Amino acid sequence: MPKQIRIIIAGGGTGGHIFPAIAVAQAIQRLQPDAAILFVGAKGKMEMQKIPQAGFKIKGLTIAGFNRTNMFKNLTLPFKLIKSFFQVRNIFNNFKPNAVFGVGGYSSFPVLKFAQTKNIPTFIHEANAFAGKSNQWLGNNATMIFTGTNGMEKFFPAQKIKVTGNPVRQNIVNATTSKEASLLKFGLLPGRQTILIIGGSLGAASINKAIMNNLKQFAGNTMQLIWQTGTPNANVYVKAAGEYSNVYVNTFIDDMSAAYTAADIVVSRSGAMAVAEICITGKACVFVPYPYAAEDHQTYNAMQLVNEEAAYLVKDEDANVKLIPTLMSLVNDTSLVLNMQSKISKFAGIDADKLIAEEIIHTIENINA
Repeated sequence: MPKQIRIIIAGGGTGGHIFPAIAVAQAIQRLQPDAAILFVGAKGKMEMQKIPQAGFKIKGLTIAGFNRTNMFKNLTLPFKLIKSFFQVRNIFNNFKPNAVFGVGGYSSFPVLKFAQTKNIPTFIHEANAFAGKSNQWLGNNATMIFTGTNGMEKFFPAQKIKVTGNPVRQNIVNATTSKEASLLKFGLLPGRQTILIIGGSLGAASINKAIMNNLKQFAGNTMQLIWQTGTPNANVYVKAAGEYSNVYVNTFIDDMSAAYTAADIVVSRSGAMAVAEICITGKACVFVPYPYAAEDHQTYNAMQLVNEEAAYLVKDEDANVKLIPTLMSLVNDTSLVLNMQSKISKFAGIDADKLIAEEIIHTIENINA
């Protein structure tokens, strides 16, 4: 009788790590319904809430990432890392995984590193065009490395790379709600140009301030907004939008499928998963890359589309001055929007979750055979 597939999925910190991990877990379940899946993340981070909401079990580690702004906070990092390895050992002893899949984020490192010391197959997904440090450190000893883009040989051994694209949640890939019904979910009207503002799960101050300062201009141009602010300073943005009936504002949008369906144009950070989702939904977009992302990888992500005239880019430092004029140039040019939609759709990859799940299952089955 074949041995049961038992997989630990590690990583998190942001939606850009969490949601692709969920997409792959769901793909594994579709292909292998009896597979046992356990997530491991960082205590206090959003994965501890989002993973159970998706129907999966998760264990939390006492660990933190490197703090680039306050070096004193890094003094406890070695102790937290050591403690996390003991926690990982206990998790492995209890769950007994026969494969580990890491999606990046600092909580993935001790999990995959421990698995590699035990000769358990490890799989990595690198979503960004510039690989994260944890994934780079783990790459040489990984069984296989899945990447969102081509040209990742400068970070990983070429023979271990498989370009799959980035996994996107199935409810976004297979959206079934109509545009009118989606607009109603946000209390907005059909027939108006709708702009979706998303700054990532943690918000984007530069985008939020530019939008807040120009709410009157949106109202005067018969436009409407779906605005995800993130939690920092959310009360300020909610208060500012309160007098405008053409603005839906919230700290977090759970139904992103409806938000994308309702939108004509998107303003977004350019984390790898945001880019992947926007490509899948085929929306004209203005990217405002987060300037402090490691190795400026969000700019790398966006420029792949900008260079093909599939999107616009506004630098974070220029957002207050240039974002609204750039956005209005799209609002006032239907042919440009249609052209951008056509070009960005060519970058869509809809089977990444299935491709990754198949490779993981196939490798485990060969080892167990």
